[in-house]
Amino acid sequence: MSFRVQPPAPARPNRCQLFGPGSRPAIFEKMASSAADVINLDLEDSVAPDDKAQARRNIIAASHDIDWGSKYLSVRINGLDTPYWYRDVVELLEEGSERIDQIMIPKVGCAADVYAVDALVTAIEAAKGRKKRISLEVIIETAAGIAHVEEIAASSPRLQAMSLGAADFAASMGMATTGIGGTQENYYMIREGAKYWSDPWHWAQTAIVAACRTHGILPVDGPFGDFSDDEGFRAQALRSATLGMVGKWAIHPKQVALANEVFTPSEAAVAEAREILAAMEKAKAEGAGATVYKGRLVDIASIRQAEVIVRQSEMMKG
Repeated sequence: MSFRVQPPAPARPNRCQLFGPGSRPAIFEKMASSAADVINLDLEDSVAPDDKAQARRNIIAASHDIDWGSKYLSVRINGLDTPYWYRDVVELLEEGSERIDQIMIPKVGCAADVYAVDALVTAIEAAKGRKKRISLEVIIETAAGIAHVEEIAASSPRLQAMSLGAADFAASMGMATTGIGGTQENYYMIREGAKYWSDPWHWAQTAIVAACRTHGILPVDGPFGDFSDDEGFRAQALRSATLGMVGKWAIHPKQVALANEVFTPSEAAVAEAREILAAMEKAKAEGAGATVYKGRLVDIASIRQAEVIVRQSEMMKG
């Protein structure tokens, strides 16, 4: 273990982030009553340029008028290469209520992008006397973003989460696909005449998880475009959870339950984790540093793995 211990990620559920365009206020109440842990109201890709200003006003009104319950309320602003983003931040924080928890920054390519938003947010908070400190989430969806992923993860104490945006990432990388997440038709290997499809997003997800865990940030998987394919979504989510991601976006309400199912530890997994911890406590009491559980070796590293599962379970129940 390094002398510098990696900090823990924020202790809040982030199993599912449900997205909805700010230009469709009619769906806000349904989003608030959903089972998603995080609500992302969007000002970016899902909103046409002529609708940006009205979408902003819709979200500001919703921050005052809608009961968001225990939801973590996040707003995705426009990219820093557009003329919209600074008005997004200024109007949201000068006119929006304290109920807004987070600003999501798309297409972050370097630490300076986060610094720019952080500086503006800090100035507005001071000027307006806002009591709640706004957190930040970034989306890695460019070649520059993945190349600078660790410096981005270390860029601001406000930063709480980082997502992979597969569609824009694929475009930025020049990938020959129009798919959003999941396996891709032409990304396969052949063994003994049979095709085997591997995961083209695996390496980017792993880089994001490593950067996030190093700096105490929540790593989140982004969208799965084919919302008619429940099993494809579940498979992608299971791979993400296995790699260490804590949740996934939902671009359709039906994906919320799927994400919650995958990113909530099962009763069987929690029970096994508690049994491993109990077995190791018994081994320590007997002066041993390892023991055997169900035919396999468990040791100090096993304790850390089991503790992750137990903490996740307790956080969800809390």
